[in-house]
Amino acid sequence: MPCNWCGEQIARNGARGRTASYCSGRCRVAAHRFRSRVPAELASEDRWVRHSRKRPITTGGRSASSTNSRTWTSLANVDAAAVGDGIGFVLNGDGIACIDIDHCLRPDGALEPWAARLLRDVPPTWIEVSPSRTGLHVWGIATVGAGRMLKMPNGGGVEVYDRGRYITVTRNSYGKCPKTLADLSDVVDRLLSE
Repeated sequence: MPCNWCGEQIARNGARGRTASYCSGRCRVAAHRFRSRVPAELASEDRWVRHSRKRPITTGGRSASSTNSRTWTSLANVDAAAVGDGIGFVLNGDGIACIDIDHCLRPDGALEPWAARLLRDVPPTWIEVSPSRTGLHVWGIATVGAGRMLKMPNGGGVEVYDRGRYITVTRNSYGKCPKTLADLSDVVDRLLSE
């Protein structure tokens, strides 16, 4: 299995317990420091929520809404709150979009072939591993309008949204992707035309 940071093969040496994700402490620390940030385009917006079992909640633990901005807050506030299982970002139609790719990562970390083909067309942008650790969130700039769900091979799926949804945020970057949002218009247009 390759190191999640440098890509070198990890020696197994009959180790028990959890499968190693990094080949060394140096790679583990570098990956943690790199992934603990989110792109400035997201961090600067007061469109953050907490989530519990994938349901959006406020920092006070009440139900949040992907269409009611009074239930959203800053990244600093959601980071300071202890309720729920994690954080999420609300898409409100301002141009920030997310391509949610489900069941595209194999147990060994390799991409399903259909997902590899899709990602080949994606410009350098922020991509993170989903909470299930079997999917990816591709963040960028695009206009989607009505969201769309596409079925893919092996139980995979692709959802494309830019409004009326919230997306869980793990900060677990996929590879060494940049902490910026690229223009995904061409990729989204192609997906929506399929």
